[in-house]
Amino acid sequence: MLTPAVIDRVVAAALAEDAPWGDLTSSAFIPDDATARAELVAREAGVASGLAVFAAAFRLTDPAITVTVLIEDGAPFAPGTVLAVVDGPARGILTAERIGLNLMQRMSGIATLTARYVAEVAHTRARIVDTRKTTPGLRVLERQAVRDGGGHNHRFSLSDAVMVKDNHLAVLTAGGASVTEALRTAMSTLPHTTHVEVEVDRLDQIEPVLAAGVDTIMLDNFSPDDLRRGVALIAGRAVAEASGGVTLETVRAIAETGVDVISVGALTHSARALDLGLDIRISAPDAG
Repeated sequence: MLTPAVIDRVVAAALAEDAPWGDLTSSAFIPDDATARAELVAREAGVASGLAVFAAAFRLTDPAITVTVLIEDGAPFAPGTVLAVVDGPARGILTAERIGLNLMQRMSGIATLTARYVAEVAHTRARIVDTRKTTPGLRVLERQAVRDGGGHNHRFSLSDAVMVKDNHLAVLTAGGASVTEALRTAMSTLPHTTHVEVEVDRLDQIEPVLAAGVDTIMLDNFSPDDLRRGVALIAGRAVAEASGGVTLETVRAIAETGVDVISVGALTHSARALDLGLDIRISAPDAG
C-alpha cells in the first residue's frame, strides 16, 4: 500500500503545510550555495520505520539532496545508531528536516510499540493487528509502521470489508428480525468475496451470529475466561478476534485463550514518537 506515489502525496502535503511560502529563516540566514551533511541518529533504542518517507521529504524539497539509508525498515537499532546520512544544499536540508523527522519518529514509534506487543504473544497462535484508530491523513504510513514492527493490518477502510458492530445490530434488528435473519439478509447483497466480521459482547450472541455464516467474530471486552469459552463455542467455524482492554500487561493472557487475532488500537493512537535527531554540519561557501 505504501507506494512511492502515496509517499510523495503525503509528504508533499506535509511540506506544503510547514512551508507554504518557503522557509523564511533558511532563505534569510543560510547562503544559497552552502552545503551540509547531516546524520539521522537514534537517541534511543527502537525499530526502524519510514526511511523512504524520511528520504522523500528531502528529495521533494530539493532534488539535489541525496539521502543514504543505512538500515532497513523493520530492523532494530540501539541508541547512537546512524540510520541515514543526508548530503546536499543546506537550505533544503534545513527546510525538510522537521517533516522528515516528524514522520519517521511517528512511524518508528509505532513500529517499536508493535514489536513489543508481538514479542509478548510469541509462541501463541494470536496475531497482533491494528485498527482504524489512526491519524487522519496518515493511515497508510501508520499501517506500514505496524507491519514493520511485525504486526498485521485490519481492514484498511470502511470500503474494503464489513464489520458489523453493536450499533449496526441495533438498527438491523429494530424491526423485530432476529440477528441471524438480519445478517443473512444483508449479507445476500454483498459480493461473495467480501469478508464479514461481526462484533459481540456476550457469549449468548455467538451462536446466532455463527448461524448467519460470518467469517470473523470479534469478542469485544471479554474477560480471559469468557474468551476461552467464546473460542470453544466458535470451534473454528470463524476467525476469533479479541478486542478491547488490550495492553502490554494483558495481551499475553488474551493470546493464551486461543484467539486467532488480537486488535490493538493503542498501536496507532497511543504510540509515542521515537527520539531521533538530525545532527547537521553546515559548510560555508569557499571564499574568493
